[in-house]
Amino acid sequence: MSENTTGVVDWLRELLRCPVTGATLVDGVGPGGQPELVSTDPQRPLAYPVRDGIPVLIQAEARSVA
Repeated sequence: MSENTTGVVDWLRELLRCPVTGATLVDGVGPGGQPELVSTDPQRPLAYPVRDGIPVLIQAEARSVA
């Protein structure tokens, strides 16, 4: 099984979408170096934390990237 930099297996990451905008999510790194998934929506880019390889796709947990 292949994994990317977030620790989320590739096939799962490809299925996940931003719960707020429906945009695709890509790998990212937070301000403190922690892994996160970042929405590709240009109007409302949000970043969601990944904890122990598990994406936390809850709006209250997201941070604005803009």
